[in-house]
Order: sequence, then C-alpha cells, then structure tokens
Amino acid sequence: MMASSTYKRYHIHGYDSRQLLEDYFSGKPDMVFIEDSLIFPIKNLTKTFKEGHIKGDVLIDLSISSLVHHLHATCEFFKHIIVLKVSDRCILELKRWLDTRTGAFDWGHSIKLHGEIAGKSDELQDKDGKVRSAAQHVVICDLEKDNMTDPIILPPADCIISAWLLEEISKDHDDFIKYLRKFSKLLKPGGHIILFGCLDITFFTVGKDKYHALTYDEDFVRKALVGEGFVIDNCKVKKRRAVSDIIDYKAIIFVAAHKEK
Repeated sequence: MMASSTYKRYHIHGYDSRQLLEDYFSGKPDMVFIEDSLIFPIKNLTKTFKEGHIKGDVLIDLSISSLVHHLHATCEFFKHIIVLKVSDRCILELKRWLDTRTGAFDWGHSIKLHGEIAGKSDELQDKDGKVRSAAQHVVICDLEKDNMTDPIILPPADCIISAWLLEEISKDHDDFIKYLRKFSKLLKPGGHIILFGCLDITFFTVGKDKYHALTYDEDFVRKALVGEGFVIDNCKVKKRRAVSDIIDYKAIIFVAAHKEK
C-alpha cells in the first residue's frame, strides 16, 4: 500500500477534474456513489433551503473539482453565486458547462434527482439557466494568502458552501481549522456555512493517481465549527454502502451552521 505521505495533493498537484466527475458524480448506471455524492447532498440541501432561513444576495462556493449539482439547490435563494477554485483546470471544466460549450459535462441527472426529491419535476426545466445566470463570477484563489482572491476583494457572503474540499486541502487537523477560519472570514455576521465531507477517509483516486485526504470524524467537525464561533443548526451522517476501492471513506457528513453575530 502506498504511504500516505506519497499521495498527491489536490491543490498542489491538481487532477483531471473531468475524470473525477465521471467517477464520483456522473449519472452513469455503474456509478456506485450516487447515494452518497448526489442523492444525500441534494436531499439535505433541498430540505435546508426549503426551511427558508438561508438566503440572501451572495453565496460563495468553495468545493472540489467542477461541481454543479449542489448549486442547483441554491440558485432560487441567492442573487449572486461566486465560485472559488484552486485550479485553472477546474475553472476551465466549470466554464465549459457555464458557457454551454460542446463537450461540457452533462448534469441532467442532477436536474432529474432534484425534481424527484423536491416533487416538482415540472418546475425544474430552467434550473441550469438559473445557475448559469447567478454564477457570473468564477475566481481562482490561493488558499495560503490572507485574501485568498487577491487582488479581488469579495463582498461578504450570506452563505458559504464547501463540498469535499477541506479534507483534500488539509494536511492535518490544525490545517482544517485554519482553512475553516479563512472561509468564516468571508461571511457576514450571522451568515451560514454548509459543509459536506467524507468521514474516516485517507485517500481518493483519480485516474491512476492517489490523493491525500484528511481523516476526521463527526465529533471533530462539530468541535471545529463551535470553536470558530458557529452554532450548528443541522448535522446528518450517512454510512457508506458503496463498494469500490478507489476511495476509502466510511461515511458522508452534512452540516449546516450559522455564525454568531
């Protein structure tokens, strides 16, 4: 088995974002992670936003690869979606979809799942268009800078979504808290943060390459959020049932929290 110290790092070495989408987020019949990577997030996001507490002018998305399916759940509730990426390759893949270019990744299965879960299939025809209209700003960021988007200064966000990013960029628990603190600084007082992550993971695979992932559990996430001044509103954990050796997580976590004023 490859030592974890030799695994590649997502934000340092980069990876084939299209391959990651195909392996972990596609609508292919043999995509074994559909319950965890698609249905679980969509169900929890739909329920959370339906409650009506999280909305506003600005949503900042800090997630892995070139994900779109989580944004389908948010586009009704925010005027502007600002997407931050650590890799030019991820930006290119996302912009291919945003600009409706030939060969863009097909998120039609996400639209279908949103319709089935929300029970409003007839109202979802323009979800793609609403996301494209709201997500006018896709910005490269440097996680190590005080202002990650320097020289651009972002407006304070009403909400931040971070899906599967913190475990990929953090080498240890202190790193996780450091980056969580950076994300928190992008929020307005009272703003919300939504996290998705893999629990008890050590690696994930894209193509022939293995990548580092930080091991943590639910208790750690809860303590990290509270330590950074958040009040946890909702936390759900789903145990893994998918059978595959390309990633070794044990469960998926969803957390919604708000920042104390």
